[in-house]
Amino acid sequence: MEQIQLIATTTFGLEAVVKRELQNLGYEDLKVENGKITFKATEKDIPIANLWLRSADRVLLKMGEFEATSFEELFEKTKALPWDEWITEDGEFTVEGKSINSKLFSISDSQAIVKKAVVEKLKSKYKRDWFEETGSKFTIEVSLLKDIATLTIDTSGPGLHKRGYRIHSVEAPLKETLAAALVQLSYWNKDRFLLDPFCGSGTIPIEAAMIGKNIAPGLNRNFASEGWPRIKKEYWQDARREAWELMLRDFNLNIIGSDIDKKAIELAKENAASIGLEEDIKFINKDVRDFKFMNDYGVIICNPPYGERIGEEKEVEKLYKNMGDIFSKLKTYSIYVLTSNEDFERLYNKKADRKRKLYNGRIKVDYYQYYGPRPPKN
Repeated sequence: MEQIQLIATTTFGLEAVVKRELQNLGYEDLKVENGKITFKATEKDIPIANLWLRSADRVLLKMGEFEATSFEELFEKTKALPWDEWITEDGEFTVEGKSINSKLFSISDSQAIVKKAVVEKLKSKYKRDWFEETGSKFTIEVSLLKDIATLTIDTSGPGLHKRGYRIHSVEAPLKETLAAALVQLSYWNKDRFLLDPFCGSGTIPIEAAMIGKNIAPGLNRNFASEGWPRIKKEYWQDARREAWELMLRDFNLNIIGSDIDKKAIELAKENAASIGLEEDIKFINKDVRDFKFMNDYGVIICNPPYGERIGEEKEVEKLYKNMGDIFSKLKTYSIYVLTSNEDFERLYNKKADRKRKLYNGRIKVDYYQYYGPRPPKN
């Protein structure tokens, strides 16, 4: 089978997490850059990567990479790529673009040139001058960085954070891909108690439960490349069948999501039920200051309010101080807090063992990590 190159794109700061996910899936020849990991694969790997990657944004098929300092050069080198091997005669294709520190700074002009070049390539293959574009969808991206053009086709369609379980969400919900990364950056595993005391619509507990039960995150959705004739239907069927077989259905998890907002808890319960995890996560309506901690060697992963709105700052500062007082008594716990508040450590009254810079949407945040002792071996 012909070897291809795929790119797993990612939010800044999560490259190492996605790299580890790819390594766990058996991919070895990886090239890590800001916001993306390129890896060698085959057509069979397009379903596998889309179904299993938890913290990547999407999976792109890399068509080519070259220097382009003029529109003529961009046109000719784009036309030389094997678009006709992937895009069908009736294929519907659009071109998206971005340009950073490149002579070809006009994104709209670059998109138009790439579109024209692809059409010319398809004309020579299908021997026609006009295409209906009523078939499978292909989204091409031209990415220009320091005069290097990277041409890709998006195999995912909607971003990989769209798992299909989020029926409802609260205002400013945490992205599923980021929530999965927070869990993977922690010391939590399926044998330990996990608490999210600010769970909102349940994203962190649900993502943790999916990890704990080895549920492929893309199992309940469809992908753009499922309609591509080049990728055999049996590849998708085999990948999905294997994902179902690898699921740990009978394993019981100890996960609690709590929140002061009663409506958020109701939404969280519905979201968990939609993916069959209602028995694995207990959602309770409770203020973190009233929570009774019963387990040793537990893990807390949370995304508390940031105080971004006017008038909330004092309230949030008080909350962080309360968190410091409460959590300081949990001597065996490992605690992880995501917040944009740069004063968090002072308010919490403890310096983190590690601090990782991340982005929650467009908000620059830090992931404060406080490590507890290892649980004793059974």
